Amino acid sequence: MEIRTLRAFIEVVRQGGFSAAAQTLFSTQSTVSKAVKQLEDEIGLPLYDRVRMAPTAAGGIVLRRARAILAERDDLLRELDELRGLKRGELRLGISPIGGGTLFAPLFAVFRRTYPDIHIHLEEHGSKRLEELVVSGEVELAVSLLPAGEGLTFQPVRTEPMVAILPPGHPAANHASVTLDEIGATPVVLFDAAFAVNRIIADAYRHRGRALAVAARSGQMDFMVQLVAAGLGVAFLPRMMAGEHRHPATTQALLDEPGTDWRLALVWRRNAYLSAAARAWLALTAEVYPPG
Repeated sequence: MEIRTLRAFIEVVRQGGFSAAAQTLFSTQSTVSKAVKQLEDEIGLPLYDRVRMAPTAAGGIVLRRARAILAERDDLLRELDELRGLKRGELRLGISPIGGGTLFAPLFAVFRRTYPDIHIHLEEHGSKRLEELVVSGEVELAVSLLPAGEGLTFQPVRTEPMVAILPPGHPAANHASVTLDEIGATPVVLFDAAFAVNRIIADAYRHRGRALAVAARSGQMDFMVQLVAAGLGVAFLPRMMAGEHRHPATTQALLDEPGTDWRLALVWRRNAYLSAAARAWLALTAEVYPPG
């Protein structure tokens, strides 16, 4: 069983097909297809359904184990490099567009001055995708929302209440805080599906027993606020980001619902070996944003 065949299979599942996986791996579709077929022949079971474009039951097992194998391999190489004194000088870090710039941009400048020989390689995605990259070992640390996914540990960074961005003429427009009952049947402008912040809103609606009508989805906060200003619906942002995205046609009110705090953290694989660069980043973050 070769690392390249495991990596090819993981990417085929992640990208939903051989062509997209080949582009990500800077390879050809036939090469990726042959690698997956080689893995299937070695295991003796079909791993990927070419009709449904999804892993089989056996493929699901191999996928989980393959991710763990590649992550452990990366840990091994990283630890040996540091033992030899051959530090790679790189920190692979995952940042979410929601709050990532506001909270971590100042830290990059400090980190750069303190550790000028360490290069930070950034991956920018929603929390769900970032946690996948942490599990697979493709990034050491990532910004995500609590509760953290299975197999991950975390260091808290920031907790913020959620704010409702209300459209023009909404009955609760002059309220300092609002409940979902006061928001009523107004449709919601949500983030793209890759963003875990949607879970906070969906859970709040479910606990209140209200239907969640989705008006639109976007990965851009500015555009979401513009949609609200146009009267399409209501949006929800953490207070810190809501303050940065004000629009004269909208009003803002704290969301008065239990369990809706936005809790941001740095996450990493439980029991993973963290490089000196990763440990330094955690220490700097804890200094600037003390846990608890």
